Amino acid sequence: MTVSRREARKSALTLLYQWDVTERPPGELFEGEIDPYAQAVTDAVVRDAESLDRRITDAAEESGWTADRLGAVERNILRIAIHELDVGEIPPGAVIDEAVTLAKQYSTREAGRLVNGILDRIYRGLEASAAQPPPSGQKPWEAA
Repeated sequence: MTVSRREARKSALTLLYQWDVTERPPGELFEGEIDPYAQAVTDAVVRDAESLDRRITDAAEESGWTADRLGAVERNILRIAIHELDVGEIPPGAVIDEAVTLAKQYSTREAGRLVNGILDRIYRGLEASAAQPPPSGQKPWEAA
């Protein structure tokens, strides 16, 4: 079963929300088939949640937020979007727009603005680090 990326993101958000809130394995509570893209995004976010949350906290510190203070919906939308920005298969503007749309759809308009601001700071940080390559084998966000 293959669905649109938009639908796959919604499934990934559901899987991650369930995992985040219940601390049960992703997919355990999910009913139906899981799209391969949704599964891949979910697996990557679960694997990298700690580093993704650090990046969210770093980008949100201007507004006084930390990843653990965000709602589970917003936190997982941000995790998905940061993963997609890192992979680089989807244009950054589309990634950010999709994340803001999800936030407005599943949370509030204010959440859409918050998600947009955090992702904009993270994306600008990725652009800046791309201009200065990190030491060999190191990811841009891991640079000291």
